[in-house]
Amino acid sequence: MKKTAVIADAVAFLILVAADLYTKLLAAAWLKDKPPIVLWDGVLELRYLENRGAAFGMFRDQKWFFVFIATVISIAIVYVIVHIPPSKRYIPVHICLTLIVSGAVGNMVDRVYLGYVRDFIYFSIIDFPIFNFADICVSVGTVILVLLILFKYRENDLAFLSFKPGSKKEF
Repeated sequence: MKKTAVIADAVAFLILVAADLYTKLLAAAWLKDKPPIVLWDGVLELRYLENRGAAFGMFRDQKWFFVFIATVISIAIVYVIVHIPPSKRYIPVHICLTLIVSGAVGNMVDRVYLGYVRDFIYFSIIDFPIFNFADICVSVGTVILVLLILFKYRENDLAFLSFKPGSKKEF
């Protein structure tokens, strides 16, 4: 089970990163220097933006800071994925962590190779900042993971995360 789960995580990771980079490639080809494509008038548009900051454009032009943070988060997530007990109970955790690391890496690839992240999804109804597929992966994965930790798993279910000797639960 454990080896299968890690392989499934790796395959899903590759698919999600590829999907993110492909949608960004399409966005750059079809939207850059062109008017927005209105999908639902007054609600949803495709609009190209080169984001040189973090979420919502914060910390503009801090490329290596973001690469460092994404790398640290990715290493931590891979560590957790490898140490998750081999049980179907933890499949939702695998999914959430794979979503988060895929989004982080997808945006990190943009930052390293382009110096900015390509964003293109805009909810005009609420004037929400423009975002991309990787942002969706990170946001959905994080929200669901927090909900799982708050409402599904108990403290001893997450003992495998502890660095204290003898605190890891046997499965």
